[in-house]
Amino acid sequence: MSKVDVYNQEAKVVSSVELSDEVFGIEPNQQAIYDAVLVYQAGLRQGTHSTLTRAFVSGTGKKPFRQKGTGRARQGSTRATQWRHGAIAFGPHPRKYNLKTNRKVRRLALRSALSEKNQESNLTIIDNLTFDEIKTKKAVALLNAFGFERKTLFVADASEDFDNAYVSMRNLPNAMVVTVNSLNVYDIVNADKVVFTETAASKAEEVLA
Repeated sequence: MSKVDVYNQEAKVVSSVELSDEVFGIEPNQQAIYDAVLVYQAGLRQGTHSTLTRAFVSGTGKKPFRQKGTGRARQGSTRATQWRHGAIAFGPHPRKYNLKTNRKVRRLALRSALSEKNQESNLTIIDNLTFDEIKTKKAVALLNAFGFERKTLFVADASEDFDNAYVSMRNLPNAMVVTVNSLNVYDIVNADKVVFTETAASKAEEVLA
């Protein structure tokens, strides 16, 4: 267990909490992180790309000129790949890019990514993410209080009242709010800073330990 400070939304220390070394203090497994990010990015690909083969290109199938006697290379169709308006050779066709990893590897990757952020001092714990109203200025003030200028990932628990904060940060290009259940390795690695609410940190330890 390692003790860390808990901040309020004004970036002032209000208490402390112990983080489990099983989740936030392991030796990061870089291969697991790499595999998890690869699977996530592969899942984003739609795979709807398609090119026309000779069977689908419009045009005649007539032989353009006789086989012998012209001095030219023999040709069977103007729809062949070497002709203008011809087909595409070996082009992409609809397919699924989905990859899979074992459940143990996914959990290891999450623990590794969180531990890496913690070791780099890029992990912060705040008491709550509750806003009285939907106000982007409040979200900006929160970021400025901590000095977060680059991509910041806020993690809350589904049981918490963070709806106003979520909507307030929706228009900010450098802020993102997710729940513990929807947390993924790519978002953690892609963020410069990761901010957990105290409840979300406890939930993460419960789920990943």
